[in-house]
Amino acid sequence: MKTSTQLGGTFKFPGTNLVVNRMGYGAMQLTGPMVWGPPKDMDVAKAVLREAIETGVNHIDTSDYYGPHVTNQIIKDALYPYPKDLVIVSKVGARRLPDKSWVRALAKNEIVSAIHDNLRNLKLEAIDIVNLRLGDFLSAVDESVEEPLSALTDLKKQGLIKHIGLSTISAKQFDEAIKMTEIVCVQNMYNIAKRTDDELIDMLAVRGVAYVPYFPLGGFEPLQIEALNRIAEKAKATPMQVALAWLLRRSPNILLIPGTGSLGHLRENIQAASIDLSEDTIADLNQLHTAK
Repeated sequence: MKTSTQLGGTFKFPGTNLVVNRMGYGAMQLTGPMVWGPPKDMDVAKAVLREAIETGVNHIDTSDYYGPHVTNQIIKDALYPYPKDLVIVSKVGARRLPDKSWVRALAKNEIVSAIHDNLRNLKLEAIDIVNLRLGDFLSAVDESVEEPLSALTDLKKQGLIKHIGLSTISAKQFDEAIKMTEIVCVQNMYNIAKRTDDELIDMLAVRGVAYVPYFPLGGFEPLQIEALNRIAEKAKATPMQVALAWLLRRSPNILLIPGTGSLGHLRENIQAASIDLSEDTIADLNQLHTAK
């Protein structure tokens, strides 16, 4: 098993006793195409989860609308009973329609139903952290968080969730949310080429709040940057490994959840935490972003 140092070091979520290695695992890609239905090979999907845990990963990001329901059921089948140090983070605020589309689901009854779906499919009595997913598919929408966040805080009081995070939000929405309840993490789209959250990351770092970038490797459109390819060649690593290593260097409050359904890619992703990037390489990588 790799040490915490080899997995990017550790991070403690504020106001909690939850400590995770900074290199985690995102479970979205355990399903079939378009994040729908079962995977092509169920045994491989379970093997990916088990190897991640054996390697030292103790932070899994999931949602019951992956599949829908499929990902959480695979996690349960592969890992239950769960290791004591495993932190499972789920999210609510969306649902899937039969045509495989994604729609927002922020009404109180939808959030309550989603939490119970997560608990049932993960076989948990309480979820460690639940992220409230707002915004549109990739960016924040200027709207109040009060109504859906109130539903989550009620569920927290009932003991069904332990801690609350936010996803696809703005700094203004974070400020509104922390007046209502403690927020332990923010999950937005961010990577070496998409850096509109630079100021938000720095603000959260001062507060000790985790920032968890989704699509750290570009998501459904993987990063394709010629300069990144050249830098990675010099570093004797893959472009995706360098992109992940850069994120770990970007700020100590960044936690990584790269997702994959492949054992080979899982191993490559985990190895990224051990890549030592020189200051000159970091400087070159810092010039690759397309948004300021």
